[in-house]
Amino acid sequence: MIFSRSRSQATTQKDQKLLKEKVGPKIPDFESCIAKRDYVGAITLLEFNRQNAPKDKTNLEWLAYCYFHYGEHRKANELYKELLRTTDDPDPIYNTYSSACLFYLGEYKDAEEAALRGPSTKLQTRILFHVAHKFNDESKLMMYHQQLTDSTEDQLSLAAIHYLRSHFQEATDIYKRLLLENREFLALNVYVALCYCKLDYYDVSLEILAVYLQAHPDSALAINLKSCNHFRLYNGKAAEAELKTLQEHTSGNWMDNDLVRHNLVVFRNGENALQVLPPLMDVPLEARLNLVIYYLRNAETGDAFNLIKELEPTTPQEYILKAVVHASIGQVNDASEHLKMAQQYYQLVGASASECDTIPGRQCMASCFFLLKQFDDVLIYLKSIKTYFYNDDDFNWNYGTAKAATGEYKEGEENLLLVQNERYRADACYLSWLARCYIANGKARLAWELYLRMETSDESFNLLQLIANDCYKCGAFFYAAKAFDVLERLDPSPEYWEGKRGACVGVFQMIIAGKEEKERLRDVISMLRNTSNPQVEYIIRIIEKWRKDNGIKFKFSNSQDNF
Repeated sequence: MIFSRSRSQATTQKDQKLLKEKVGPKIPDFESCIAKRDYVGAITLLEFNRQNAPKDKTNLEWLAYCYFHYGEHRKANELYKELLRTTDDPDPIYNTYSSACLFYLGEYKDAEEAALRGPSTKLQTRILFHVAHKFNDESKLMMYHQQLTDSTEDQLSLAAIHYLRSHFQEATDIYKRLLLENREFLALNVYVALCYCKLDYYDVSLEILAVYLQAHPDSALAINLKSCNHFRLYNGKAAEAELKTLQEHTSGNWMDNDLVRHNLVVFRNGENALQVLPPLMDVPLEARLNLVIYYLRNAETGDAFNLIKELEPTTPQEYILKAVVHASIGQVNDASEHLKMAQQYYQLVGASASECDTIPGRQCMASCFFLLKQFDDVLIYLKSIKTYFYNDDDFNWNYGTAKAATGEYKEGEENLLLVQNERYRADACYLSWLARCYIANGKARLAWELYLRMETSDESFNLLQLIANDCYKCGAFFYAAKAFDVLERLDPSPEYWEGKRGACVGVFQMIIAGKEEKERLRDVISMLRNTSNPQVEYIIRIIEKWRKDNGIKFKFSNSQDNF
């Protein structure tokens, strides 16, 4: 049922004269409410009429129409069911209208059944077309696609499907053609702007959106889209400032809009996410994805996985998010099957024709090769987008790690030190790679200080092993000896004694060669005496003889170093 606005606006000159002469406040009539899209007012009048004539078919039809357009789809559906049940010889088109309500309620199977009970109309085709998309039924989708005509409604429906399938350019082409044919359809500017936003043309999106906002400055959807563009171009504060313009047009009730509350969570970097996003979940569609991102940022990988495991990805963003979740689960639990799934999802997006030359596409290929430990290939992709991520902690972590993994420790250290997130900087993996870079760059003392700042744990033990072995390989024997000494005291293994013995001898050799401070001999002897092994006395006798022969004097302290 489509209401003709021209009917409501057509008044005779006599009517207009009477209206001008009328004095005092005017009680709104039904048609003026519909013309203004004041569905609350229209519903109020229709519900009042319903009390006097509960079976009035025309009244019920209009009431269902208003409830539908006001977003109360369940109430609209109940009214259409009532019309089907109580009306003599009911119009079968009610089934089609009911199916539209059921579609908006997310009850797609019932929507399909209801539509098929209705007459064969263009509206039925459009509903079944969208249901086929929801069920990912490609054969039905193509069948109903072929039944679409060149009518404005059918073309809008086709453009919507293109948009939902991430074919943003195809959707843009349809909207722009319709806009050229129907200049008065200002809302098409919003659809075009939305497509350009999805295509990352944020400036263009803002220019097109301005046309609609000039005519409808109080549009919640348009202001939301404008704020999203500002978020992409600038930051969350700029986006929130744009969003607050709604307050001027909504009498202080601007926070009642679900889309506004959802976007504020995003603009404020996840603030109030657990209060706002769970009730929304799939309306808007991004609510579930943003809740997953919130869980990932707070290291709650299990909750993120539970939320996304049943999601069948259809867009690049959904594929990427599933890949990130699988990679996180795989790394936390050392689960190879999750890492393999992540690698496949990353490759699927990065190698696709539509994404391969985009920034997210190149990030995906870098992540794919990262999981495959092909770090030379990782750097090829990360270098191509480095200029866009100078202050991005995630990028600097990955880039620094890849540099270190290919032996470019200087750049690896520089990029790892750019990471500002305190949680990242306390992560054992981050500390291990930074320690490795320090040692390779001749800064073993800084690596040792990283260990000293850690609490005693399995992670600190692993870092100690890395420092011991890497320092030994790089010839930083003094810190290798200190690390092996602590390891031996924690776990008196012959392997650690052999490492400490070799490192202590290495320090002694470097002192003889004049490449190490002579005062280090005192620490070496103290560390050797921590081990009860027959070889200790032999090594100490040789060191003491050389010390006396070279007139080196130092005093031993009874206290031990704090490791």
